Amino acid sequence: MSATELHHRGIDRQVLADELARARARTLGLLDGLDDTQQRAQVSPLMSPFVWDLAHIGNYEELWLLRELDGRPAIDPTLDDLYNAFEHPRWQRPALPILGPTDARAYLERVRNEVLLLLDRIELTDPCPALQLDGFVYGMVLQHEHQHNETILAARQLLSEQTASPLPPGLDEERPAHQAIDVASLPEMRLVDGGPFVMGTSTHPWAYDNERTAHVVDLAPFLIDTTPVTNERYRDFIADGGYDDERLWKPAGWSWRGEEQLEAPRFWQREGTHDWSVLRFGRRLDLTDHLYEPVQHVCWYEADAYCRWAGKRLPTEPEWEKAATWDPTTGTTRPWPWGTGEPNTERANLGQRSDGPHPVGAHPAGMSPSGCLAMIGDVWEWTSSDFRSYPGFKAWPYREYSEVFWGSEYKVLRGGAWSADPVAVRSTFRNWDYPIRRQIFAGFRGARDA
Repeated sequence: MSATELHHRGIDRQVLADELARARARTLGLLDGLDDTQQRAQVSPLMSPFVWDLAHIGNYEELWLLRELDGRPAIDPTLDDLYNAFEHPRWQRPALPILGPTDARAYLERVRNEVLLLLDRIELTDPCPALQLDGFVYGMVLQHEHQHNETILAARQLLSEQTASPLPPGLDEERPAHQAIDVASLPEMRLVDGGPFVMGTSTHPWAYDNERTAHVVDLAPFLIDTTPVTNERYRDFIADGGYDDERLWKPAGWSWRGEEQLEAPRFWQREGTHDWSVLRFGRRLDLTDHLYEPVQHVCWYEADAYCRWAGKRLPTEPEWEKAATWDPTTGTTRPWPWGTGEPNTERANLGQRSDGPHPVGAHPAGMSPSGCLAMIGDVWEWTSSDFRSYPGFKAWPYREYSEVFWGSEYKVLRGGAWSADPVAVRSTFRNWDYPIRRQIFAGFRGARDA
């Protein structure tokens, strides 16, 4: 269920309780099968120990759904410091006296029980404080938990490089093996007409501050890829010496590529002279069986270099959103690329229903007005844009969600991935990360001036 659907159904207390339960079941399920040592371990300096994420989820929920809403004291005042992401970088967290797996689960259960008791009597409609209106704070907590679940999923993938571990639930389900539409019959790129369109939102009840406010952006006409770049096309880039041609790379990217000795996306491995395999949650798969899926686990520098090789560039963030949502026939912005209906299995690959992206033509019902496929789901898509505020931005309800990250240090990703829950995905949702990050479920599509 997406945040939009929750809002359209009305702010029903039982629906909110059900969504809180669904998010928690996913959280705990992602840790099923891991012993205490694995849950306490840090699989990479880029990731928190699993139990840090677990208790942090509970601490965030306590802060916003108990203390902010009800003014009650902290359950344990020492936890605020231990689980403050801005005070303790990820590489420091294993040395902290964090809760172990059993205590972390007990803490989460205590918080949740009190949250549900409070939910029975809290006001969610006018007149009530803005934090409560339309269940905003519950939506914020739900999205936060699902975002951490995606991070835990990435850590599970990294763990599978190091040791055999059980497959997280939901990742062994049947996935489409073939494209539902022959993308070879479609144009490689779509023309998006120039002119103004409305970007961002001022009305979505659960949108974050960085998505606000809706504003008009006037763009020149441009071309954008019909689909994300596939494993097949990215393999061609490698075979043509893309990782060895300095002319294709930004100076910082070229330097980093050399330091890391990059030759392919993360989790790819050479098999013989010309073939590749890809690691997915402990299973090494023949890449030839996955050629028509979007490439994932590439950083911004890799995406940028590929686009130069292909005679293209990465789309800007406004170009991406216009191609995804602007309907030129009505002169309006669609809530989703396909229209007003909610995400489902025919329209998008979301919600951790499989172990990775689907073939790029697997969801033709999700096509955008511009004719682009897979703009929601499958992979987060890098854009060329730095993470900046929109006109009229106001930090709310706390600066640390967006404002402290503004600047050229971070690049924006859009669209959501197969690993993202629909509650935490929408056409205006903005993700961001360092341009060197590869453990995230990120791919890209190219663009070009018209």
